[in-house]
Amino acid sequence: MIKKDLVIIGGGSAGMAAAVGAYDQGVKDILIIERGPFLGGILNQCIHNGFGLTEFKEELTGPEFASRFIKEVKERNIQYVLDSTVTSLTRDKVVTYTNSTDGVVQVEAKAIVMATGCYERNAGAIGIPGDRPAGVLTAGQAQLFLNEYGYLVGKRVFILGSGDIGLIMARRLTLEGAEVLGVAEIMPWSNGLNRNMVQCLYDFNIPLYLSHTVSKVVGKERVERIEISQVDATMHAIPGTEKSFNVDTLILSIGLIPNNSLLNSISCSMSRTKGAVVNDHFETDIDGIFSCGNVLHVHDLVDNVVSEAREAGKGAAYYIQGKLPRDKDAIVCNPGDGIGYVVPQKIDLKEAEDNILFKFRVRKPSKNVYIQYEFNGDIIKKVFKPVIIPSEMEIEQLPKNLLKTNQGTINVSLVQKEA
Repeated sequence: MIKKDLVIIGGGSAGMAAAVGAYDQGVKDILIIERGPFLGGILNQCIHNGFGLTEFKEELTGPEFASRFIKEVKERNIQYVLDSTVTSLTRDKVVTYTNSTDGVVQVEAKAIVMATGCYERNAGAIGIPGDRPAGVLTAGQAQLFLNEYGYLVGKRVFILGSGDIGLIMARRLTLEGAEVLGVAEIMPWSNGLNRNMVQCLYDFNIPLYLSHTVSKVVGKERVERIEISQVDATMHAIPGTEKSFNVDTLILSIGLIPNNSLLNSISCSMSRTKGAVVNDHFETDIDGIFSCGNVLHVHDLVDNVVSEAREAGKGAAYYIQGKLPRDKDAIVCNPGDGIGYVVPQKIDLKEAEDNILFKFRVRKPSKNVYIQYEFNGDIIKKVFKPVIIPSEMEIEQLPKNLLKTNQGTINVSLVQKEA
């Protein structure tokens, strides 16, 4: 059995940033395990620009962004293995992986960082009515086929869901000569960033059908036609509102799910994000196992992913160095009215930084509201937001000195400003 100080599962942006963060904090004996043939993960197929504005103060493509971190990993001589699949994980931090060169390998770690990202919801996840022909694929699959393999997935395309990858693929397919007939979104608002709505739909006159879903797929060997319908308040299709489109491809951009099968296998506590419950150093409720990036909660920007992952790597280094004891008491953080989730879910005040970062998303678009923090029933901070939307993750600092005890509950809520 191999022994390592730190094992990082996943070699995408989060995994590499966590490795860099831990290394710079003094932990040098690190192994990154990546299932793909290259470091960088999903960034390798994201050939559009818009990455790195915060991290590098310039606009990069996904591969360019990944290459910056690959360079940092290599400059530090951080060990990594590619084309390697982790098959099991134990609570005492033994990782088993396999590849065609080394066979089955077991690694005993002092700490582990989970950076396994997300997987996409597919047609089976939402049970679209109708036939099951070829030509129905997720936005990520379409992106992979077009950007890495060079295959145009269709010529008459409709997109279900206004997630960012779906919006970006609407533009990409249009530029490649396909006709994108429209985008349907089941919610009454878009789930993509505003800049992607403008640059990928409005600039190309691609129609957006809010409060609509695909209510029927028709086709024998390949998709021939789809119907979309308006939905009611319970998200059910309204009879008589059908619109028909002749298409050869239906692309689904209907959400991401954190890939937490390994943590689920060892009974790690999970939150409503389907990510792990973590403290302010991104440690789960299992000693020495950390989680960060999209496997913890779905981010809007890769810059936010690497910032978080770097801190998770530092947290893992603190743990290995004996600087992160787990106190029996912890402050519990809960989402209140209007808030979908909050990260972290726990805070150990004794080990917390001077300013504690809170990350969350709201449930629906709102105007003229306050983000309100209550600690044990007392309002300790309010932040005014003229506009706030679910597609953009909020990041707020809460000064540690506002918390006087390591016991109790913080509730983060959305409160309407009085007229």
